[in-house]
Amino acid sequence: MQNWRKPSSKKTAPPRRNGTDSLARAAIYALAWTGCALLLAACGSAPRTVPVVDRTTPPSKSAEPPATAGREPSRLVDADTYVVKRGDTLIRIALDHGQDWRDIAQWNNLQDPNQIRPGQVLRVTRPSTTEAKPADTTVAQVTPVPSPSQSTTRPLETPAPAPSSPTPEPPAQAPSTPPAKPAPPPSRTEPAGDRIEWSWPASGKIIENFHETRNKGLDIAGTPGDPVLAAADGKVVYSGSGLRGYGQLIIIKHNNTFLSAYAHNRAMLVKEGQAVRRGQKIAELGSTDAESPRLHFEIRRQGRPVNPMDYLPPR
Repeated sequence: MQNWRKPSSKKTAPPRRNGTDSLARAAIYALAWTGCALLLAACGSAPRTVPVVDRTTPPSKSAEPPATAGREPSRLVDADTYVVKRGDTLIRIALDHGQDWRDIAQWNNLQDPNQIRPGQVLRVTRPSTTEAKPADTTVAQVTPVPSPSQSTTRPLETPAPAPSSPTPEPPAQAPSTPPAKPAPPPSRTEPAGDRIEWSWPASGKIIENFHETRNKGLDIAGTPGDPVLAAADGKVVYSGSGLRGYGQLIIIKHNNTFLSAYAHNRAMLVKEGQAVRRGQKIAELGSTDAESPRLHFEIRRQGRPVNPMDYLPPR
């Protein structure tokens, strides 16, 4: 007889899952749901626009560059006025315009010549002396006309016979009575080189010639103490050391057109306002503001430096 085994009523328990696997699956599910949510949100939102900056566009014209510091645009451009710039001094302005700095101070009513400011407009030529003549206020004397009754008692004066032809004027009146017109003031452009007799201010060797940009005159070598002579008759309009680069400087005004300058002196023997003669000793040669003992000599025509060799006599 076959032996039948009764099946066991005990059920086999499913295998136990590891805790680590459960946590991993949970994390995967969470990431999947998060990704789906983000994808749905991205699909439902409008696309994001990134602003583009065009850096090739030129700057707006309204942003103008600032004006140069210390300078103003020239408001007057003529031969009679000058607009002060930064660094100017009254002595420099006078030298550049062929004038005495005292005259410029007087023409502009400057109480303190050292107090000039950039942008200030200065007159640099002598004001015109022509003034309007006052109106003639004298009363003309009128002779009363006699009445008819008076004419019967007073004999009439016999009138002079009228000339049959116009009487010619005496010949003496034409040449001796020219029109009485005042002489015009000398022009700033009037050539005056022929009226000045120039001479050499020093006897040394020329070590640097005139150049329009590098050297505004002649540099004449010498020994300290050598005489410096006035190159022509004139009046001393400056004697001092207030002009940078010139050292001890003397400026002589010869007329309304020409000035001469003598720089780097060791000693100055004349004063401002003093009249000097051609060949007169005015200073001693030196080396103030110079590399070596020398005389820097300039001739200026209407304030503009010119080549002294065009005016000085040949040696």
